[in-house]
Amino acid sequence: MSRVQQEALSRTALGVFRLNGQFLAVAEKLAEPAGLTAAWWQVLGAVLPEPLPVAGIARVMGITRQSVQRIADLLVRDGLAVYAPNPAHRRAKLLAPTEAGRAAIARIGPGHAELAARLTAELGGPEAFEETVRVLERLSAALEAVEAEAGREG
Repeated sequence: MSRVQQEALSRTALGVFRLNGQFLAVAEKLAEPAGLTAAWWQVLGAVLPEPLPVAGIARVMGITRQSVQRIADLLVRDGLAVYAPNPAHRRAKLLAPTEAGRAAIARIGPGHAELAARLTAELGGPEAFEETVRVLERLSAALEAVEAEAGREG
């Protein structure tokens, strides 16, 4: 690997770490009025389209199953989600949002929309924002492919 490639990897990692911290801070602010944390919002958001098992949520979010399980249990305890039977796997129950959970997520909507509009303007418009998303998705897919290849080799 050349020095330029190493520097690019380091700058990318540091940029993503910083971006992660920035997104977590913003998410905490957006979620607070709804009585949620960023992590709770993330897990509830993952099951809005359809109920998922904890392992499936962890896979989608790229975090450990144990972390998701802890948050899921708290969401259920507070009436924001429920465990439902999973026809595909008797022991791995599905997590689904309750009406209270959906209402909490809906309360985040206005702040989320405002932030999206401000970021769109700061980035130079919808096309520039979409390109930013495509680059991040491409980077994630490339890293996943490199890790998968390394897993097959080692």
